Amino acid sequence: MKNVAICLLILMVATPNVIFASGLDNTKVDWWIVREKDHGTPRANDKLNFKLVDYDAYYVGDTSRKVLYLTFDEGYENGMTPKILDTLKELNVPAIFFVTSPFVEGNADLIKRMVDEGHMVANHSHHHPSMPKYAGDPLVFKKEFDDVETKYTAITGEPMVKLFRPPMGHYSQKTLAMTKDLGYQTIFWSFAYADFDVKKQPNPDSAKKLISTNLHNGAILLLHAISQTNTDILGDVIRDAQAQGYTFELWPMDGVPAPEPAKAEQPEQQPAQ
Repeated sequence: MKNVAICLLILMVATPNVIFASGLDNTKVDWWIVREKDHGTPRANDKLNFKLVDYDAYYVGDTSRKVLYLTFDEGYENGMTPKILDTLKELNVPAIFFVTSPFVEGNADLIKRMVDEGHMVANHSHHHPSMPKYAGDPLVFKKEFDDVETKYTAITGEPMVKLFRPPMGHYSQKTLAMTKDLGYQTIFWSFAYADFDVKKQPNPDSAKKLISTNLHNGAILLLHAISQTNTDILGDVIRDAQAQGYTFELWPMDGVPAPEPAKAEQPEQQPAQ
């Protein structure tokens, strides 16, 4: 009996996800929102049988103020990030960059620059997988976080902030719980659009209008840093948002109260790629 107790204790220390996330639903869910008119807070999936905030998962920030959270997904470098950083520096705007291991490995100078210029560098996983596929093996699941952290710390000498964006917006109740057990907040988004196909880029004027009309208090904006359109319009997007009275901030690491999703009939936005 004593040996069994010792083994159980070791299991709890080594793989806490098994203990605290066991029994939770691992059905894959795609993140989506429904946009609202007149700069209203978008509606999220109301069919979930759990609350996102219970797992430190957010899709909006502080909705009581005209604040925006600008985020970029960095799966790989397409030559656009230096110009994006130039624009952010010129306009004194902070951003959060969600990076994968390949991006970190191949772009140490950009990682250092992001940190030096006051941005957050956060976790977008090692292999960019659908995380529910790995939920059955907590060690493999954890490795998706650890590998990025290790590479980041080797470059910067600092720990990585504990923010995670699930690749492709795929998640489950279980993966959210496992992510929280690792000390991470899950950061979804309240605005994204089809900017991720480098061979089929959005029209710049249409993109600027779409972003402008969908700004709202506490918006988390997801832009892909491989996008030529995003790179070209970023300055105009920032200046337009500021003209509307918005400010840009980094994510508050103590979290923010997130509204419960209102009823949403049909998804109107694609998940991130």
